[in-house]
Parts: sequence; C-alpha cells; structure tokens
Amino acid sequence: MSRLLLLIRLYHPARIYTVFRVLLTIFLLIRRRPDWLGMGPLAPGVLVAAIEGLGASFIKLAQVLATRADFFDASYLRALQQLHDQLSPMPRQDFQEVFGRAFGKGDCFGSFDQEPLACASIGQVHRARLHNGELVAVKLLRNRIELVVREDIRLLGWVLALLQPLFSEYTRNSIEAVLAAFRRTILQEVDMRVELSNLERFRQIYAASSVRLPVPWPDYCSRDALVMSFEEGVRFDDREGLSRLNIPFEGLMEKLVLFYTEQMLVKGLFHADPHPGNLLVTPGGELVLLDFGMVSRISNATRLAMINVVKAAGERDFEMLVHAARKLGIITDNAPREELTGLTEDLFSIFDNEHLKATSMQELAFGVMETLKEYPFKLPQEIIYVMRASSIIEGLGTRYIENFNGIKDVLPILKANLTRALGERDSLWGVVVHELAQLPLTMVRARHLVDTLQQGELIVRLTDEDRRALVRPVQVWLRQLAWVALLVALAFYLRGMAHPVAGWLSLACFCAAAIRLVWKS
Repeated sequence: MSRLLLLIRLYHPARIYTVFRVLLTIFLLIRRRPDWLGMGPLAPGVLVAAIEGLGASFIKLAQVLATRADFFDASYLRALQQLHDQLSPMPRQDFQEVFGRAFGKGDCFGSFDQEPLACASIGQVHRARLHNGELVAVKLLRNRIELVVREDIRLLGWVLALLQPLFSEYTRNSIEAVLAAFRRTILQEVDMRVELSNLERFRQIYAASSVRLPVPWPDYCSRDALVMSFEEGVRFDDREGLSRLNIPFEGLMEKLVLFYTEQMLVKGLFHADPHPGNLLVTPGGELVLLDFGMVSRISNATRLAMINVVKAAGERDFEMLVHAARKLGIITDNAPREELTGLTEDLFSIFDNEHLKATSMQELAFGVMETLKEYPFKLPQEIIYVMRASSIIEGLGTRYIENFNGIKDVLPILKANLTRALGERDSLWGVVVHELAQLPLTMVRARHLVDTLQQGELIVRLTDEDRRALVRPVQVWLRQLAWVALLVALAFYLRGMAHPVAGWLSLACFCAAAIRLVWKS
C-alpha cells in the first residue's frame, strides 16, 4: 500500500469517528458519566471490537489501560484483558519490501521460512537458519508501522484535546501519565534497534539470574529486523504441556516472582510484558523470557519508595506508607488526611488477611480503587507498568494455584528480599557498617547545605506536579482572556457589517464574552 493510500485509510471519516467513540467511552467510564451530548459509552464487547479494528496503536493503548482498576469497573477490565494482539501475516509485497531493507537478498541465511510462526500488530516472527547451522528467530516489523503509529498518536492528541473538558484536574494528571507512557513505549517498539539494546542490557544485568534469555546476533539486526537465538519450549500457560514435562508449577512461579522482584526492587530495569506468549518452559525446567519491546526503567527514588511501601504495609506503619506514596506521586500534598487513614486501613487489611481468597482480594482492591477516583490521587507512568506486569503474573498464578493471591502469596518473597534491595546485609552489624560508610558523605552534604544557606544561594526544586499546580491558574485565566478577547473582536467586526443579522450576531458575541468571563469567575 502506498503512503498516500495508507494516510487516506488512517484518516478516513469512519475511522476518526471510531477513535472518537472509543476515547469518549474511556472518558465517560473514568468520570462515571452516563453520556455526553447524548452519546453513552460503548458496551465492553463493542469497545474491544472497535479497538481491534483500529489496529496496533490502540490495541497497545488498551493493554496499558487494562491495568487501571481505578479507571474501569470489572466488566470492562475483563473485556480489555481479553484483547488479542494477533493479526494475519503481512501481504507478500510488504514482506518482500521489509525483508529487502533488512537483509538485501538474504545471503546471510542458509534457509528462511517465509511462513511466520506468530503475527502481532507490530511485527511477525520467522524461523531461519544461519550458514553456520545456528537456528535463529527473526522478528520483522510490519511495513510502514512507524508511520501508522505516529499518525495514530497525532490523531489521538486531536481527539484528546476535544475531550479535555470531561476531566477533573486530578484525573487529567493520571490520564496524561498513561498517555505519556504509552507514547514513549510504542515508539520504542517500532524500532528493532531499541529492542536489541534492551535485550543486550538484560543479558548483561541479569547474567546470573535463573531465567534464560535469547542470544542476539547484532551484525544481522537493523531498524526493521531483530535476529536472535531460537528458543523452544512449552508456553507458561500450557497446563497439559507442563504436565507432560512433569515440572511442578509452584517452582516455576516462585522463580518468576523472584526474577521480577530482582527487576523491580533491586536492579530497576524490568520487562513490562510477561504475558504467557513471552514465557516458555524448556524440557529441562528452565524459564525463558522473550520479547523485549516493552522494557521500563524504574528510577532509584521510585524503587526505594516502592520498597518502603512494602515495608510499611508489612509493619502497618501509616506515616511510612503515606510518605512513600507521596514519593511515588500516588498521593498529592493536598490529599485529605482523614481519607488517607481509611484508605491505608483498607490496604493494611489486604496484606494482613490470611483467609483472603483471590476473588475477595480483587473485590477489596476494586473498593480501594473506587475510593481513589474521588480524591486527588494519581498513578505515575512507572507504577502503571509495574501494575501491568504484576497483574499478568497474578493471572498466571491463579491459573494453576487455587486461591493464588497476588499480594498475600508474593509478600513473603518481597519481604525476604527487602534488605538486599536496599543494599544492606541481613545482620544488624551489616546495617551499622552501611550507615558508617555513608557518614562522611552525609557530613559533606550537611556542610554544603549550611554554606549554601549562608550565601543565600539555596535553590528549591519543585516536582512537576507542584509546578503544574502553580502555573495552572495562570494558564486557565490566560485561556479565558484569549476567548473573551476573540469574542469581543468578532463582535466589533460584525457590528461594522451591513448584513441584517450582523447586529444580532454582534450582540450574541458580546453576551457570550460576558457570560464566559462571569461564569469562570
């Protein structure tokens, strides 16, 4: 398909209307509004069908939104989690164009299976063999997928601007975080060089882990293609296959949770898409992790705040939990303290209840998320991907282990790794040594602070949220004044026209300007 025809298809009026209806549905569900200008939300099944019809960008966006229990109720979450990222193979002409860009005539391969093993919205995977006999997997991007993604992001931005009035200030912060995370990750996924870099970093950082990672062949990789060792095994969710291998699932689950604990709490680089298709089990019982398109980096400050949330929940420490939640950006400074007390009690009950089953735990968690909707809380983009990975892992656990509880059953493993995550030894002496080692640096920082105060050069750095809170009122008033000025100018322009209705239109513009100014005040 030519570039022009592709753009015509992407901006077809019917497709633009579908994008509008999908986003309107999302916004109405978030705000719990029955309709907007007479249009109500799409039913869960209709919403999923519309998203699948819109293609790669919107499927990826829906997969991110499928973790947001603070946005949607259970029926919509279940529907969104059923989204399948499986499409038909590329047309023959598109395949040849992409293959030619990546490999020329394909002389680097001894053989290449043109029938793909798997086809997703972003790319497809083929089996091939190098001249040295090595069996490899070749991941090819779909032709012009980067153009499609960039145009979809532009279209998404236009519709979002139209629907902005449906949001409260606090909800807007959260949805903007979701869209920023989505925009960043999907643009990374349409460049195979980014996935190659992610895979190489994983192999370097987690070389000593008990999870097997593919071996890349960088000399054959490019923007359009990723070549790596071909990994064979049984899918993690294949109950019959694992039974034939006679491998106990509990051990595999513990290995997966330990690996993700290492990623999220210790190293900070984590694989954000551990769905069953990306997890294989070899006949020897090794766990294999595939597909490194969605990899996220957790900053050190966020990682430490997450550790403190786990510690606070385990120790029922209200002050520590609130402080850690503020560090994560979940709780804003103007969150009402009386609401925080009730919220933390609900959270503590999740961690403490030994008799809590998976279903009742989910109901309680949805209740906590329901509370979050009405108050100034938000979920930053880093936490969104942690939640996504965690919910996928919990889903795998509940498939095999009766009443598997993604919080209660994983918490002991997290607690056991907290000291290592904090970089401390398990013993009291180890803690003392760690603190003594930090003492010279602490003294230098204290001296620097005193000198800065004496010289009057202290700089206060504000978080992005605080900056927005300070600037937002000014932005709102400037926007209002701009509209008022435009309406007044239009009124004077119409007043000078000789048309019979010009005077009435001029008066209407003056009234609209006055109403807008007074209403906003």
